[in-house]
Amino acid sequence: MDSAAVLESKAVQRSLARAADPIAARDTLVRLVDDHPELTDELEADSLVRDAVVALAAASRSLTTAFLQDPSLLEPLRDHAGFAIEIDDDVFGRSWDVARGEFDGTDSQALRWWKRRELLRVAARDLLGVADVDSVAHELARIAATALGAAHDIARADFDGDARMAVIGMGKLGGRELNYASDVDVLFVHDGDPEAAQRLARGILDVMTEPDAGAIVFRTDADLRPEGRSGPLSRSLESYVTWYERWAQAWEFQALLKARAVAGDQDLGDAFFDATREFVYPDVLDAEAIREIRAMKARTEEETRRQGLADRELKRGRGGIRDVEFSIQLLQLVHGRHDEEVRSPNTLEALRSLAEGGYVDEEDARHLSGAYRHLRTVEHRVQLRDEQQTHTLPDDPEELERLARVLGYRDDARASAREQFRQAHAHHQATVREIHERLYFEPLLDTLAGTGAMPAEAAAERLAAFGFVDATRTEAALRELTAGLTRRSRLMKQLLPLLLQWCSASPDPDLALLQLRRLAEGPTRSMALAETFRDTPFAAERVCRILGSSRTTGDALLRAPEFLDVLADDDVIAVEWPGDVLLDAALETLQWRDNESARRDGLRRFKRREQLRIASRDLLDLGTVESTGRELSAVADSTLEAALRCLDPQIPFAVIGMGRYGGCELSYASDLDVLFVYDGEGTEAFDEAERTATALIREVGATTSEGRAFEIDADLRPEGKQGPLTRSLTGFRRYYDEFALTWEFQSLTRARPVAGDTTLGKRFAELIVPFVYREDFSDDAVRDIRRMKVRVEQERIPPGEDAEFHLKLGKGSLSDVEWTVQLLQLQHGAADASLRVPSTVAALHALRDASVIGDEDAEALEDSYRFCERARNARYLLTGAPGDSLPTDAVVAERLGRILGYVHQPQTTLREDYRRLTRHARAVTERIFYGHVRDD
Repeated sequence: MDSAAVLESKAVQRSLARAADPIAARDTLVRLVDDHPELTDELEADSLVRDAVVALAAASRSLTTAFLQDPSLLEPLRDHAGFAIEIDDDVFGRSWDVARGEFDGTDSQALRWWKRRELLRVAARDLLGVADVDSVAHELARIAATALGAAHDIARADFDGDARMAVIGMGKLGGRELNYASDVDVLFVHDGDPEAAQRLARGILDVMTEPDAGAIVFRTDADLRPEGRSGPLSRSLESYVTWYERWAQAWEFQALLKARAVAGDQDLGDAFFDATREFVYPDVLDAEAIREIRAMKARTEEETRRQGLADRELKRGRGGIRDVEFSIQLLQLVHGRHDEEVRSPNTLEALRSLAEGGYVDEEDARHLSGAYRHLRTVEHRVQLRDEQQTHTLPDDPEELERLARVLGYRDDARASAREQFRQAHAHHQATVREIHERLYFEPLLDTLAGTGAMPAEAAAERLAAFGFVDATRTEAALRELTAGLTRRSRLMKQLLPLLLQWCSASPDPDLALLQLRRLAEGPTRSMALAETFRDTPFAAERVCRILGSSRTTGDALLRAPEFLDVLADDDVIAVEWPGDVLLDAALETLQWRDNESARRDGLRRFKRREQLRIASRDLLDLGTVESTGRELSAVADSTLEAALRCLDPQIPFAVIGMGRYGGCELSYASDLDVLFVYDGEGTEAFDEAERTATALIREVGATTSEGRAFEIDADLRPEGKQGPLTRSLTGFRRYYDEFALTWEFQSLTRARPVAGDTTLGKRFAELIVPFVYREDFSDDAVRDIRRMKVRVEQERIPPGEDAEFHLKLGKGSLSDVEWTVQLLQLQHGAADASLRVPSTVAALHALRDASVIGDEDAEALEDSYRFCERARNARYLLTGAPGDSLPTDAVVAERLGRILGYVHQPQTTLREDYRRLTRHARAVTERIFYGHVRDD
């Protein structure tokens, strides 16, 4: 069969159709068949060999040339089982031993051929998706280590000296994360005759680097040794220790993070490793060493920027590989002194350990890992093209298109493969840079203090990149926080880099810093704040998050600075407090206050203190939207109960929570919808009930110098504003029996006794059951509820609010969920008492458990409800004003998205989630609530 016939094969055509470069793949197959006809049948029959050849043809000119000249390099592809697994060091060693015995040539020639064959195997596994980027890097490092071991043995065969030698892998070899065209960085350490050791080290390098027919084994670089190229190739262990004790620079200790013995005398290699650990992880960390490392990184980055390669450079550019590696290595130097778990020389393993140890946020670690894998994969593909040591994206559009296709991107209706790659790559670069720059605030502080080399314009630009938009105000705040020569100012100067890092991670860094400055006003308060932050940095981090999320919560914190001490205590901040504990706290607040004014102020301080705790937990993402609603409702319960006890009603009197309050679903801006019920007959009982209700509304709702506790709304009572404020239990029974409308029974699905006489509250709850949950809930009643819902949708969205993104009344939002749940409760609650719960989410779960609603429908409603309620609460905390739609202002919307945990394009993603979740919920509402047919 000739090449034309092979190309006509359906199997070959399918492989070519999937190729990143079909033309190059086709030409390669033609040449391979024409030059080596014995491969014809195999290329048609063996999909692994065929697909590997096609993939290599598109990705690597150098490897394609190699197997066209020597098809024996394809031999590993025929072992399908072995091809599927990652090979360890021992297997590579045995593979080299076999190859050396079979190869017709010198050992050095055999080593070059063996390395070429194994490199082709790894590249094929990589390109066909059999191995991920971690596995590829590990195997490349194992090939290099095996080659160094072989080179050691080959050089020693002609060696007549007396010296033991260990080869120490450094850099990417030491970290088991080698590239296709990496230099192999090594150190040589010996024991014995120094001159003989130099000859042996030179012999190893010669085996690795001397070309034969233009090919070498690996570029091998020993320039990381003491004194660099000016120093001896190999040193004794004692000489290394002396160098590191006396003359080594900070970057040399940083380089030792990656050191591991890879070849030669293992015992000597282990001794080198043990002897150098104390220099990498000293008992006392030298701050100047960290500064030196950062300065070197900055110089490298500036050189890349000056060359115009900042965006195209994969390794040293902004958001590149070095950003990830330097960030991780810096944290290893800081925390590895006391935590051996984070000392791995492998970047991703170290990152994983740092996250597990709590030194890196898990979400940040996940993003960094993903971005790093992307960057390393792109670097691999770029280098695989010609096996050249390059870290730069091609500037030629056709080459960039080819690279994108080799990476798996394909043109679609949205964008070309090249554009899709550019977008993804830019996203990963931005992610890396954003996380990396949190560790580099000190240069800004040095510049603002007048001691740094960074120009003021660059400092302002970097501050803006960190989210500090108002550079003038930021500088003023920083100078005020560190003013003077006092112990307080010195302590604050030490803390500011971390505080800036934490502020920059908040939704509004400018607000965080502004409120931090307000919190530190006055020498006494400032000193206390600095000491608290020094002693409990975890609390300081949480404070910065809170201050940069909510001006309202920041104001409350300013009025209760003692709360700082508990922010690090999850037993206080992360726990939902039960109602009896809150009631005790409210009563304790009032017990020593013997006049009305003091009592009112005490209630308001109680409410503000507890809301600060709940809001802090909310902003720190330590609770659920349900726990927030429950505890805000419990605070209201305790406030009403404490106030009612002070009023001392002379008849049985109870407060019934309605609406969101009754459902234990209060938001921060909610009024308290209530009914007032009493037990008694005659004018005297009625007057006492009216007096109590009126006084309670005033006691809780009046505005004092401490603000207002809650606004009470009793408009859901029979006859609304036209009716009496209170009714007796008998009066409620008579009204519900004779006059109540369907919507009033619907509202009672959320009725809950919240304060006052518990027996009376229970009797009211029992009284309403037969009125609300009726066996004969009629079709007319269903139509009434549907008509009311339509009117709500058409009439009640206030002007100025975004109807398209309304969280309460928009299609598929809160009202859809609530009305759908309540209708189902009314229809099925008579037969199943478990459905008679006032909470929307709890009722939804009960309906699902009773098979009244399907799992997918319940999930769609619940997801929309949670999203909308969280967004409403977060909007209030952000703006300090009630609002029921997503903000139209782009800046506010972006900050809201950040509060809610959105990282990438917060405003856009927030709106996309609203559309997606409410669309699903609306579909359920249309089907279950409206029954597919809407009655107008």
